Amino acid sequence: MTEIATAPRRRSTATDVALIATFTALIAVCALLPAFPVGPVPITLQTFAVSLSGAVLGAKRGILAALLYLVLGAAGLPIFSGGSAGLAPFAGPTVGYLIAFPFAAGLAGFLVERLPRRRIATSIPLIFLAVIAANAVFIHTLGPLGLAWRADMSIGAAFAFDLTFWPGDIIKTLLVALVATAVHRAFPALLPPRRRTNSELKSPRD
Repeated sequence: MTEIATAPRRRSTATDVALIATFTALIAVCALLPAFPVGPVPITLQTFAVSLSGAVLGAKRGILAALLYLVLGAAGLPIFSGGSAGLAPFAGPTVGYLIAFPFAAGLAGFLVERLPRRRIATSIPLIFLAVIAANAVFIHTLGPLGLAWRADMSIGAAFAFDLTFWPGDIIKTLLVALVATAVHRAFPALLPPRRRTNSELKSPRD
């Protein structure tokens, strides 16, 4: 009876680990693809992968995927933009963007988890808004603050410079919404189950 009771939990944990590792690898691949230098910060597909991690996996696993990426890169794997590794990127102008990754993935996942589950596979506009909000709160806030700290910019100049990334991020966010809805259509139980209040239990499910 013990084996029967614990087997589903073990499978669930193994699945979570595999998903986290997969999305960590995706973030790394997107970081290593050719980048477009714009001043001290390159334009990469990292924010696409980070946002997709949260939108597909949910808050907890999205945070862990982005955090694992940072830990592996800091430990010496050449998986940061341009193949860099170690602690040097955390002392450079991109430090704010790097630190923002787990927070942005977590907030995107938190918001997506709260969308009606019946509609999530077709909620491209809602997922778009959830991801763009997460990026605005963390990536486009901590990123410029890091620039002001490490790139010898004023805070105003750093936030003005960050506007350069917004057009590309809007396009990447739309791609995230398209991919995430497709994934949720194919795997409707991928997000973690949501705790329901007593009032929700008495009403029809989303």
